[in-house]
Amino acid sequence: MTRVLFIGDIVGRPGREIVRRGLGALVAHHQIDLVVANVENAAAGFGVTPEIADDLLSYGVHVMTGGNHTWDKKEILPYFEDQPRLLRPANLPAGAPGRGTYVARADNGVPVAVINVMGRVFMTAIDDPFRSAAEEIERVRGQAKIVLVDMHAEATSEKVALGWYLDGRASVVVGTHTHVQTADERILPQGTAYITDVGMTGPHDSVIGVERAAVVQRFLTAMPQRFETATENPRLSAILVDADEQTGRAKAISRLSLSARDIEALVAQPATPR
Repeated sequence: MTRVLFIGDIVGRPGREIVRRGLGALVAHHQIDLVVANVENAAAGFGVTPEIADDLLSYGVHVMTGGNHTWDKKEILPYFEDQPRLLRPANLPAGAPGRGTYVARADNGVPVAVINVMGRVFMTAIDDPFRSAAEEIERVRGQAKIVLVDMHAEATSEKVALGWYLDGRASVVVGTHTHVQTADERILPQGTAYITDVGMTGPHDSVIGVERAAVVQRFLTAMPQRFETATENPRLSAILVDADEQTGRAKAISRLSLSARDIEALVAQPATPR
């Protein structure tokens, strides 16, 4: 069995810091084989820089996924040529830098394909994420039995629909982007682990990562406000999935929502044998 940890949208320095502090302990405690994280908000809530991406890899993240904020930091563009472990949505039009799929080698030696797609409902009109995901799965079928798909999307219905569409073809379909962890994790009938949104890794005493006062004023007055990343109550939101490397079917999925105090407790205790 291969155990995969997927970390929900890392937001700003608070999100990066709780990953830095806690990821090693999480991996040891849960005997995790592969770590994937959505990093499109890692740089002050908007995009990711090469330095931040390198830091996250050094903390123990194996593969990083993106979304609609992928290009917010222009210095990241040339980084895609050198670092295949940073993904952008596979359904972007032809000519976009980078790639949407990476086949990683988990720490137990098992190959795991990670695919990133982005929804179209209430978002930018790009290529079809359903067909793109299916095509990418077919392309890597001979390389990896275990396949994880990050669907970065606004609409719950679009994410749920993709989960059903890929049931039996992907091992895991996770939703990202809305920053609020949903309570609908399940194993679909054909063996795909699914959750509508993994949630946010960052400051939870906020409005999806942003300082509360500015957002409230924006709603009250409809006037532009300067949005800053919040700092209070950092939490790490993630899911754990056990997948069979022979069949690619998921066997278990569970949610994690860990406070800084929870992380400190994990750091202080010995690893638990699987």
